[in-house]
Amino acid sequence: MRLKKRGKFILLFLLLLIVTCACGRQNKPDPGHTYRVYYENNDETAIYPQEYKTETTDKEALLLELLDQLGTVSGKLEYKAPLSGDFNLLDYSIAEDQLTLTFDENYKWQPVTTEVLVRAAIVRTLTQIEGIQYVTFQIKSEPLTDASGTVIGIMNADMFIDNAGNEINTYEKVKLTLYYANEDGDGLKAVNRTVVYNSNIAMERLVVEQLIAGPREEEKVFPTINPDTKVVSVNVKDGICYVNLDSAFLTQIYNVTSEVTIYSVINSLVELSNVNKVQISINGDTNVNYKENISFSTVFERNLELVE
Repeated sequence: MRLKKRGKFILLFLLLLIVTCACGRQNKPDPGHTYRVYYENNDETAIYPQEYKTETTDKEALLLELLDQLGTVSGKLEYKAPLSGDFNLLDYSIAEDQLTLTFDENYKWQPVTTEVLVRAAIVRTLTQIEGIQYVTFQIKSEPLTDASGTVIGIMNADMFIDNAGNEINTYEKVKLTLYYANEDGDGLKAVNRTVVYNSNIAMERLVVEQLIAGPREEEKVFPTINPDTKVVSVNVKDGICYVNLDSAFLTQIYNVTSEVTIYSVINSLVELSNVNKVQISINGDTNVNYKENISFSTVFERNLELVE
């Protein structure tokens, strides 16, 4: 009798073990990585993500796979694929952590709001790839410009609000006071520039990007910052603007003094009503000297002595 009961217990235990193992296999996630591929809605007011799972890990192969998804009509009829418009992607290239996409001229004939959504969807999708942090757009061999003719330059995911409804394609016009170099490179000259910009970009970041893009021909001033400089982040807290740039900022290619370069940034930012002082860092590090004579551990204030 005891043997029969023991046999029943053993059989029950084995059945429970089999069921447990089976459940474990069913709950185990599928292998691969999940990415969010962004699409426009048909009303052209926002972008929305759709999950996409792949086992591809090679950077370039994954890029081609996600580009293909961006050109493939979504299973949801209310969404449009951003690369399915009346333009063509001609080429791409990757240099370090920056991806450059080259389009034909039809790209720039999209309506302004449509183009912003297309760009936001592409950038937010492709910067998920490990090793790709920044994206630039070209029209053949020329950089993409916005509605006012300003070069858009380097973009990352932080420049675009995720699923922000109408906010993502709201354009505003603003007048900025920017400081560039004089002809001799030893002083600053102020210029007033009207910029039409996408309102999901912080004004402080817009100022820094305009400085990096350089002066316009009609402004008759000279650049102060290496155009290869990338903006890592720009934030404001308690009146201090924290500007985090990459190491290209430390390489000066123009004939200007250290003070002119630094205070072109400081003076331009302090022109904004919410900024009183500026802290500059390089890849998050303030323990850096610019050309060995200006320490970034300093919180800088406006300097009008350099201004003509």
